[in-house]
Amino acid sequence: MIESDIAPGVVDVHAHWLPRELFHLPPGSPFGRLHDRDGELYLGNVPLSIRSTAMSDVPAIRADMRRARVGVRVLSAPPFAFPVHDADGTEDYVAAFNTALAEVVASSAGSLVGLGMVTFGNPGRTTAQLEQLAGTPGIAGVAIPPLLGSESLDRGPLHHVLAEAARLDLAVLVHPMQLPRPEWPDYYLVNLIGNPVETATAVASALLGGVLEELPPLRLCFVHAGGCSAGLLGRWSHAWHARADVRSGSARPPAESFEKLWFDTVAHDPQLLTLLRGHAGAGRIVCGSDYPFDMAEPDPVRFAVTHGVAEAELVASAREFLGLASL
Repeated sequence: MIESDIAPGVVDVHAHWLPRELFHLPPGSPFGRLHDRDGELYLGNVPLSIRSTAMSDVPAIRADMRRARVGVRVLSAPPFAFPVHDADGTEDYVAAFNTALAEVVASSAGSLVGLGMVTFGNPGRTTAQLEQLAGTPGIAGVAIPPLLGSESLDRGPLHHVLAEAARLDLAVLVHPMQLPRPEWPDYYLVNLIGNPVETATAVASALLGGVLEELPPLRLCFVHAGGCSAGLLGRWSHAWHARADVRSGSARPPAESFEKLWFDTVAHDPQLLTLLRGHAGAGRIVCGSDYPFDMAEPDPVRFAVTHGVAEAELVASAREFLGLASL
């Protein structure tokens, strides 16, 4: 439940936060625990090139917001903290994160907004967690991964989250998990290729699976400028007209549903941002930073405004995504 009195200025919808007491990560996490070595974060033994304070220290986050001319930052868990395994203790971890997040945003005078997390193993528990988020001041919605095993947004637990979020008027942010693949062992390709492909897979499942047709109230945002989906939309549209199996799950061409999604500005390429804005429409682009990761856009407002997205447009789009447009 988010109030209308958020702070003025551009809203960064894509930023991460995790309190130090949850650095152990959820039960069943394949990455090893998160820990601090001389002020730098490590995931297991892998350096993340992130200052520990940037991930967990609210005053440091607020100072970085001022430097970047960000008025409001929407905080969600880093993707390695998503509770994707239904192990003992996962519900406790989710409850602890959501409680800590609610406390942080409640004391921020409207400059911080939260996207909570849920478990996925039991639909009833997921619904109960979403209902609690919907009743928590300062929480606008939920952040989820694009894939769970072989399923995406058009079926299974992730689709259940979308259906309940639409019912409860919660925003949904989809963030990739950088899933390992044997063909991407070097050069950070698991991020550079893997993350955009994970996101594009989820976008395709939402469009071709008819998710937006089934759930018209759903507010769904994809980070990293939608991955590679903007560049693939023409191919998907051609296939939708050419093949019965491609259009079997949707009555609307993919380009029409694409305009009903939101996308952030973490494109790393002005031409991609222009293409995305052309496909999605001016009112569907929201400011994002991916703070505090190494692939973050350090000056997100300047990047967006310099490359054709006005501040007023960024503010209006974010408010609509968060459910504030009518308030």
